[in-house]
Amino acid sequence: MRAIIFSFFVLSAFHFSPLISRADDSTNSTPARVAVPSPLVAPAPAAPPPHWVMKPNHVDGSYALNETVSWTVDFTGDRTGLTAVPYVVKEDGKVETGKGTVDLSAGPATITATRSTPGLLVAYVYPVGKPSTPSLAVGGALFAPDQINLSVPVPADFDAFWQGKLKELATVPVNPLAEQVDVSAIKFAGTIDYYKVTLDNINGTHVYGQLARPKGNSSKKFPAMLVLQGAGVYPLDKQVVISGAKAGYLALNISAHDLPIDEPGAFYDNLKKTTLSNYVLLGNESRDSSFFLRMFLGCARAVEYLTSRPDWDGKILLVTGGSQGGYQSFFTAAFCPQVTAMAVEVPAGCDLLGEDANPPRAFSWPYWLSDWALKGRDKKKVEETAPYYDAINFAARVHCPSWVGVGLIDDIARPTGVVAAFNAIKAPKKLFIMPLYGHAGAGAPECLQELSTWRNDLRDGIPLPTTSTPK
Repeated sequence: MRAIIFSFFVLSAFHFSPLISRADDSTNSTPARVAVPSPLVAPAPAAPPPHWVMKPNHVDGSYALNETVSWTVDFTGDRTGLTAVPYVVKEDGKVETGKGTVDLSAGPATITATRSTPGLLVAYVYPVGKPSTPSLAVGGALFAPDQINLSVPVPADFDAFWQGKLKELATVPVNPLAEQVDVSAIKFAGTIDYYKVTLDNINGTHVYGQLARPKGNSSKKFPAMLVLQGAGVYPLDKQVVISGAKAGYLALNISAHDLPIDEPGAFYDNLKKTTLSNYVLLGNESRDSSFFLRMFLGCARAVEYLTSRPDWDGKILLVTGGSQGGYQSFFTAAFCPQVTAMAVEVPAGCDLLGEDANPPRAFSWPYWLSDWALKGRDKKKVEETAPYYDAINFAARVHCPSWVGVGLIDDIARPTGVVAAFNAIKAPKKLFIMPLYGHAGAGAPECLQELSTWRNDLRDGIPLPTTSTPK
């Protein structure tokens, strides 16, 4: 799954791989696919595909405690048989609080609900007679979002643990290798210098990435951008850094894996099926062996390299990413004081222990505590590891202006966890709520426009707009 994060310059930095299972497929609101006519027969003009729409009565999807949300449910297509369409309402995607049916046979209908505690309400509409199948439409609503907080306390030695790991990284020389590659044949790349970059990381591993900067005077200095990748195992797209450089940035984009960045597709496909199958679960019974440890320290190493370059302006360093890239961004902004701004879209990794909250919340990707992920693992050990890798705990240590995008029907980066992470940030910040979007919300035109403006204002030294969480 792929979406756009930030603007075209970070296209394909946001991935979500099918190798990662979902915790609750009931939240999948994707309409059924329409059959494709045979190319051997001239098709009749096609009718528009059926389309489900579900909108809250508040534009931003935010409500006060005990206020009533009213979702309008509608359907374009044949309404025959839609007299008793079932729906279910859940708190934070976990605890069922209501259910019923709506009559769509003659036009739109409404579903109403409320809650008395801070958090999310999610309404799921199902096919008639099939209430356990994937949903047809999903609606979200946040209640008192400014009051959504941590699920569980932060470990007392959280900072000591991560400072210890950063000290371990500091004992490893960076050993940067930047290999210039001719990209003049690539569209938009004629005015760009492009490099493949390799850095050393802990335990004999490496950070692999790509860097681009505007071509010209070698003594010129630029604002810097670190782009972090979404989930999956795949090559890097050169346009990510080429487009960043076209926007005036010194742009570095690193792989989440200890892998070369431009091998043939079969190379990555093989790893997805073998050693990196469900990689997010590897080592998660110990904070010292989690797969994310090397990944996060690789982000810190990338910052160290970027800020050591003579062509960095010494003033601006933006870290950005979507989904898993947002997860990495929270860590990087928390533990790398050189970072001056963060922009994340539908960030994963927030609220790993959501089910331990009161009331319980559905947890987000990487779903460490889902039944399927715990097979063959010690649940207690995974629970002990999780708080050290929860993005909410990273967020509380973010020191720079931040932009956070959240989709209210996202079942991968759950909104409750994302908003809790946003609330934890102790710096100027802005929350961008997308009531009608799930994990692909990064493709929303209004989101792209705002992120592009935010990025350009940062580059140009214009004060960044900020807002608090809606109340």
